[in-house]
Amino acid sequence: GAPRCGASFHELNKALRIELNANASCTWQIQRSSNQTIRLIFSYFKFAPSSSCDTESIKVFDGPSTHSPLLGQVCNSTDAVPVLESSSDSLTFLITTNSVDFTRNFFVFYYFFSPESKIEDCGGQLTGPNGTFSSPNYPAPYPAFAYCVWHIQTPKSSKINLQFQDFLLELDQNCQLDFTAVYDGLTTTSGLMGKVCGRAQPTFESSSNAMTVVLATDYASSYRGFSAQYSSVPLPGPVEPDTFLTCSSDSMKIVLSKSYLASLGYNEAHLQLNDPSCRPVVTDLVTFSFPLSSCGTIKKEEGQSITYTNTISLSSNGSVITRQKNTEIIAKCKMENNSTSEVFYVTTDNVIQNITAMGRYNVSMFFYDSDSFSEPIHQSPYYVDLNQTLFAQVSLHSTDPNLLVFVDTCTASPQPDFGSLTYDLIRSGCNKDDTVVTYPPLEHHGRFKFNAFRFLHSFPSVYLQCDIVICDSNNSNSRCTQGCISRQKRAISPYTWKTNTVVGPIRLRRDLNSPDHSESVTKVDAEATPNLQQYNFYTFAFVVLISNILIVVAVILKHHKHQAGYSYQKIQSS
Repeated sequence: GAPRCGASFHELNKALRIELNANASCTWQIQRSSNQTIRLIFSYFKFAPSSSCDTESIKVFDGPSTHSPLLGQVCNSTDAVPVLESSSDSLTFLITTNSVDFTRNFFVFYYFFSPESKIEDCGGQLTGPNGTFSSPNYPAPYPAFAYCVWHIQTPKSSKINLQFQDFLLELDQNCQLDFTAVYDGLTTTSGLMGKVCGRAQPTFESSSNAMTVVLATDYASSYRGFSAQYSSVPLPGPVEPDTFLTCSSDSMKIVLSKSYLASLGYNEAHLQLNDPSCRPVVTDLVTFSFPLSSCGTIKKEEGQSITYTNTISLSSNGSVITRQKNTEIIAKCKMENNSTSEVFYVTTDNVIQNITAMGRYNVSMFFYDSDSFSEPIHQSPYYVDLNQTLFAQVSLHSTDPNLLVFVDTCTASPQPDFGSLTYDLIRSGCNKDDTVVTYPPLEHHGRFKFNAFRFLHSFPSVYLQCDIVICDSNNSNSRCTQGCISRQKRAISPYTWKTNTVVGPIRLRRDLNSPDHSESVTKVDAEATPNLQQYNFYTFAFVVLISNILIVVAVILKHHKHQAGYSYQKIQSS
């Protein structure tokens, strides 16, 4: 069917074709009294061209309303076939569209299932240099409501060649009903390489030693499925197990095996970096370890990342001629946004050997007792008074002195998933609350202050999430130097590196001796205390935990009285 704007469904399964125009905000609820959970698949979605996740999206909530925890979001930039599963027997999704005159189309189907019930030969882990797998029951028809995920991983320094020798699934124009999706990595969030249905013999090649294959089927028209085989293909260039590059916020470390150097005709005693005074430590391995901003390292902005590059070459050793090839080893650390894993690969021609690794800047955040930002608050939880001025500082820990830190966005919410109820303190560098004061970027520090507030309606907690931008201080046109920018100008103001970070919890001082809160405070705080002084180097989720009675910025009503369907109240401390 083609339901209008929103509906409630109680069937065991259903397929929906949804068509929406501009300025829509429609909610669909799925609920049924059962001990089963719901699998929801958006097998086709077409948003307005160039729309962003801020203005047009599908939000899926794990429960009976849009106030339930946010399960996931789908928007124009989603590079996957979204599959979401509830934790209970209810689920809600909300589709919002912007003002662009365009017909949006979506195809979604759902079904209730029991997580403990398994389909034989449906997915699994595949390792080794080569192997085969097939759809359940092959060559007999595959079962209805199958969702099978195969994770393929071959030896390091290889990529995967996948061939479907036999392939027959239900055919439709956009592969909305039964389909196979192939992803370039170990998860379904690692980049969609293709979605296939009907009769075909597709082939895929990964960029690394990992690949994920998904089979999803609906409730009708089953066919024989597929039979596939995969093989590993060595990545070009010699790769030694003891030859690698690691990158951190502070330094670069290059480790070379002597056999690798010998294959290049190198004598380990005569190696140097761009700065000849930087020499390696030679043991069983040859190791260069140095700060990012030293030894002649070259820094460069590349899109929304910063790279640090150095070159290993043979020192002249007093000679004026040589009969060796002019071979160089180029080591590059690439600081990427929210990169989650380190990657090592070597590409080879007769002249240059490239070694590249991903890295991330280390960022931390603390509250301080004054605007001198000299004494960080180490106690946990941090007890404050209503309307007390809070001083926050984000710090970048890097040996590169030519970097700036900028606080781009800070959002408060009573929910840790930052669902439908949020309140902006800072948005795109613009102060959205009257009490917020941001300080100019100061080298490796981003600073701001605001008055303590609380949410109304008896929410037990408040969370604060901030986006942090890191820029090259030599770039006068970087995002860090532009301050507040409007939505229209945002696209032409690129950032160099973006992340977020964590601090908290904060609680209202008068709750310190409250019998109603003592038990829950003790339990939460005992868990939170060990994390206060640890830098979150991997997830960078900047979440500030604040008690319910604690935090509302003064004068909120004036600017956000009707935002997101809730209101605030200015509160003066007694």
